[in-house]
Amino acid sequence: MNPLEIIDRLYAGQPALRQLLLVHSRQVADRALAIVDAHPGLCADRQFVFEAAMLHDVGITFTHAPGIHCHGPHPYLLHGRLGAEWLRAQGLPRHARVAERHTGTGLTREAIRRQALPLPDEDFVPETVEEQIVCYADKFFSKSSPQRVKTVAEARRSLEKFGPHCTAQFDLWAQQFEPNGQ
Repeated sequence: MNPLEIIDRLYAGQPALRQLLLVHSRQVADRALAIVDAHPGLCADRQFVFEAAMLHDVGITFTHAPGIHCHGPHPYLLHGRLGAEWLRAQGLPRHARVAERHTGTGLTREAIRRQALPLPDEDFVPETVEEQIVCYADKFFSKSSPQRVKTVAEARRSLEKFGPHCTAQFDLWAQQFEPNGQ
């Protein structure tokens, strides 16, 4: 499976959005692969981590976020779920799980209900080590500022608005995935 072929097929005719997606996805993939390589004891599937990192945001094309070249009809919050539906239709259910579980540090059924989010009444929380690695790596990069890499402290601060459960999960991942257990 070649994630670039999948992206090229879905993003044909959208060169600016395709380029932004490729830059962001490659940043996430590089950080995720560095985690995999630094922690062989995690027994993460390296090839799958690369593919999933490259495809985790494939659903942005279906959303409306003009500042990053997205001109679809749906709210940006739905990009993970919409990407997951599209990936499942392509026969990629494992990749779909990563796409739908990478928002914040995952979205619980309780958070979806409490905030009345337009998502199914389910938990969308990273469960496998590969899902966790891609979700964590994604927190260091923003499509609106692709040249910038956040520090661990900055990535953590960007999650504070989602509540203490989110930062607590991020802290656990930082301890597990960072070289010095930050």
